[in-house]
Amino acid sequence: MIKNLKTIIAAALIALSALPVQGQDLLARQAPIDRKMKAVDSVALSRLIQIEQWESPAADLYEDWDTHYAHRETVLPDTFRIDLRGFCMPTPSRVLTSNFGPRWGRQHKGLDLKVYVGDTIRAAFSGKVRVVRYDRGGYGKFVVIRHHNGLETIYGHLSKQLVETDQEVRAGEPIGLGGNTGRSTGSHLHFETRLCGMALNPALMFDFRNQDVVADFYTFKKSTYNRESAQATRLRGVNGLSGTIDSDDDSDELALAAPSADFAAAKTQYHKVAKGETLYSIARKRHTTVDALCKLNRIGKNIRLKVGQILKYN
Repeated sequence: MIKNLKTIIAAALIALSALPVQGQDLLARQAPIDRKMKAVDSVALSRLIQIEQWESPAADLYEDWDTHYAHRETVLPDTFRIDLRGFCMPTPSRVLTSNFGPRWGRQHKGLDLKVYVGDTIRAAFSGKVRVVRYDRGGYGKFVVIRHHNGLETIYGHLSKQLVETDQEVRAGEPIGLGGNTGRSTGSHLHFETRLCGMALNPALMFDFRNQDVVADFYTFKKSTYNRESAQATRLRGVNGLSGTIDSDDDSDELALAAPSADFAAAKTQYHKVAKGETLYSIARKRHTTVDALCKLNRIGKNIRLKVGQILKYN
């Protein structure tokens, strides 16, 4: 009995002494696997970085990150392919009130879309907010976002900004509220698309009446851009207009809707406010009533009219 007990104790001691050795052998065998996994991780990380850079060509287009200026033209590539997938309409409004292009002897650098004060304005693409500022003589309260596809979008005349500089945003995320701030005499959204600081006609890429992109990709070409821009305005701009409606650089005052179901029943007519005119004098001139003017334009009877302001009167 004692002999068997000694044998069992001896065997146990031998087994216990062998455990560290087995553990060391296990670690030794695992070491090459760990090294391989680290190598795999490094390759995977490199691939992720390459994919991110490929999906974010903005990194190659822009050298600086300035949070003060709205736009500044830099070297523009002869050709550049812009990925439009993942786009979200900044507003559900289908009413274009002013085209991109020449307007009263100046260039209107974006599209104007009819929105009301307080309407939600959303980021067109995912990206990073570069500017959140107030420009009293132009954009009013505005936001600039630099997107991964190389574009920068500008949202002007907001009543409120809902994002901060350097904030990452996703397509469709609320970034502001519609308004009438800055050089503007009617609530609307001034929407710009820029590449390397150069304003591109949004109608080349987006069809606001149908709330969709024109295609999955748009290839900018210096040699054909002007012709393509003019054609896009004819196809998707405000019918009958050449962008020559408003007297200011970055706002709209003429709420002229593109043909849509909302305006199928009748042709809307407008009156441009002249110096000294009142709601009463305009109503009398246009053979309507003050109440009708207020209802059509969603204004109060005591509103202070501005010279150049546009009012619907039927």
